[in-house]
Amino acid sequence: MDSSKSKDSTNSGLQETNSDINDEEKNDLCPGFKDADAFVKYGLGAVLSATKASAGLPQTGDEYDFYRSFPGFQEFCESQGDKLLHCMSQIMQHHGCRSRMRDRNKLTGLEERFDLVVDSNDVILERVGILLDEADGVNRNQQPVMPAEFQPPKIVVSSWNRMGSSSGSRSETFRLLQAKNIARPQMKFKEKVDNSNTPFIPKIFIKPNAVKPLPSCKLLLTLMFFPSVRPEDLDVPAALADFIHQQRTQEHVEDMFAHPYQYELDHLTIQESVLSKPEPQMYKPLTETKCSFIDTLDDLVALNEKLCKLSEFAVDLEHHSYRSFLGLTCLIQISSREEDFIIDAIELRSELYILNEAFTDPAIVKVFHGADSDIEWLQRDFGLYVVNLFDTHQASRALNLARHSLDQLLKHFCNVNSEKRYQLADWRIRPLPDEMVQYARMDTHYLLYIYDCVRVQLLDFNHGQPGLLQSVWNKSKDISLKKYTKPIFTEESYLELQRKQKRSFNTQQLTAFRLLFAWRDKLARQEDESTGFTLPTHMMNKISEELPKEPQGIIACCNPVPPLVRQQVNELHLLVQQAREMPLLKVRKDGCQNDLQHCSPDGKLDTLIRLIILLILNSASFLKELETQNDHESLSVAQMKARRIIECFENPFRMYLPSSDVHISKNAKFDPSSKIFEVIKELHSSIYIQTYLCCPPNYMFECGGKKRERVASEVGESTPKPSKKQMKSAEKPQKTEPPPKDSFKPFDYSQSDLKVFAGTKSKDNTQFDPNRQAQGFKKKKTARGQKSNSGAGNRSMSYMAGKSDRGFRHNWPKR
Repeated sequence: MDSSKSKDSTNSGLQETNSDINDEEKNDLCPGFKDADAFVKYGLGAVLSATKASAGLPQTGDEYDFYRSFPGFQEFCESQGDKLLHCMSQIMQHHGCRSRMRDRNKLTGLEERFDLVVDSNDVILERVGILLDEADGVNRNQQPVMPAEFQPPKIVVSSWNRMGSSSGSRSETFRLLQAKNIARPQMKFKEKVDNSNTPFIPKIFIKPNAVKPLPSCKLLLTLMFFPSVRPEDLDVPAALADFIHQQRTQEHVEDMFAHPYQYELDHLTIQESVLSKPEPQMYKPLTETKCSFIDTLDDLVALNEKLCKLSEFAVDLEHHSYRSFLGLTCLIQISSREEDFIIDAIELRSELYILNEAFTDPAIVKVFHGADSDIEWLQRDFGLYVVNLFDTHQASRALNLARHSLDQLLKHFCNVNSEKRYQLADWRIRPLPDEMVQYARMDTHYLLYIYDCVRVQLLDFNHGQPGLLQSVWNKSKDISLKKYTKPIFTEESYLELQRKQKRSFNTQQLTAFRLLFAWRDKLARQEDESTGFTLPTHMMNKISEELPKEPQGIIACCNPVPPLVRQQVNELHLLVQQAREMPLLKVRKDGCQNDLQHCSPDGKLDTLIRLIILLILNSASFLKELETQNDHESLSVAQMKARRIIECFENPFRMYLPSSDVHISKNAKFDPSSKIFEVIKELHSSIYIQTYLCCPPNYMFECGGKKRERVASEVGESTPKPSKKQMKSAEKPQKTEPPPKDSFKPFDYSQSDLKVFAGTKSKDNTQFDPNRQAQGFKKKKTARGQKSNSGAGNRSMSYMAGKSDRGFRHNWPKR
């Protein structure tokens, strides 16, 4: 009985666990993923890893063909290709599309598969658009789509709308990163955004906490470039207008573009209190901390007074860059130990310079995390600068933590999991939803407690010595010294982007890429839109590769079509036609064409170096003649130096040889173990290297080299063998005089005897018989002093004629 009861209890327990697992699987959005965020994060990581892996594959062309020649690489490509095709077929079947991707027909298989992929992409993107419209509150099935002019202005943002499930246990979150129908905040700015192709001039005109005053030229340039700050506002009389113009033209470029607080930062001394070990002060819960939204000038002035009384506060920014050329700072979050503040940086853009009083106070510590971009954005939009900065990102790097992000620090020190759902949200939305406000607060609410904790660990890590902590302060000071620089367009700006694409273009494609790059930059500056919104880079590459002949082809290269491209499609078509008229030439990988006009800086340098080397090597014969002429003349000191320089260009090993007046023993010259012998050997061998670098062997006469040729000897001329005495005498070095230069005379062929080329007809059998040939030689007798020319016609003209006694003195062995 007890055993049966225990079995029943175990069975009931298993059933309960199985039911819990089934409930969890039912609640999961996808198998293995609790919600859409987990699935999106996993999918984004998979796409990034696949993109990085594809970038490391061999490029199309010679490199791919070389790897393709290896059987192992070929088998691997085929197996991976089959897996990709199978995966694409499953995706197409899931969406109800045709999925015959594994067609092995080489003639029509590739085109059919390409058409299948295009059709499937259209179907999937259409469904994605329908789902996004439904999440946005637009139902295509019920209400027709009306033009924008007939619709009332309505801001519909669905990133915080929640649709409860039927069970009521959980809610599904639908989020959109970009909201629709948002009024452009640039239209409300008192100061027009400066997108001109000129260097950035600091906006600061009042310098609080200054040790070194602001240069006067910077103040006057601020008055001229920014109309909101007028001369009459600062009581500048009209009589100083000429003086202001003179100050513009003075050479104060360094002062004008220098960091306004560079002197203060260079002479900043860190207080001993921040270098000592602190006691971490615990943060307050979010629910018990007051949060103030600052969107008026009075609230901003009150906030500045509060910040000036603090010893430290935390700062963070929220930025938007997709619908602006330079970018927009939308929010500034500031947190103290007791309170959180969120500043509407769009509404108070022209008044935020007031915060310089607190931001530049060297007695107040400003805590940032990853302040590299924040420092530049504050300078660009508001003219704000930071003195006495502490970057927790640099502290985490000094501590050698596993990860250096703010999420990792929150989890490590505060045991808080941050929500990154709105990290890429459109922060131009007004009014801000409560969820986005809470997300913005979390970036700075815990930062002061992390600041205390990392200081404690930095001191403990270095055994109580402040050296490591001091290095973090120094790195943070270097970050606060950064200056914002505007993107400047030049004629060679496109080359840097083209090299990153790792694509080889011909002259027509490269010209189209250059023209499209210039058009995109110009239009983006005019419309104050980002280059990614105007014309994304991958679409620009597609248009440059295809070079469409019609405007419809340009539209076909863009999916989805950017609004500005659709408006300016005719102008883009003219640019593509201009590129197609260029002569078709091959472009090197470094972007250098046949002429130096369109070369990159590296390509120009490489080409010039090659030209200089060729000129130096081709002028070797001229330098030798110049050297022989100067040997017999008295040279001055300058001429001797010039001669040594020329000799160094002629041969790199000559610089290691001693001067001519130094005595060198003969034993050292012929001793293989000596250094002089090695240098002389290299010196002689480099003559042939220089000759072959100048030109190939077939063109040796053009470069001044001498080529040995075999000269046809006269008929009957004999070449006697050299005797041993002659050979010994030849080994001794002799001074050879250069042959006299005779004037060229054409050869008179009328006096030559051409019968020697006729040869003799043999009446005997053509089969070779050694015994018979030896007897024939014995029978033939010639008179003394006479030469036999019977076999002269059968000899080659390149053979040096001479006596051959092989048939007379030696008989062939008998069989």
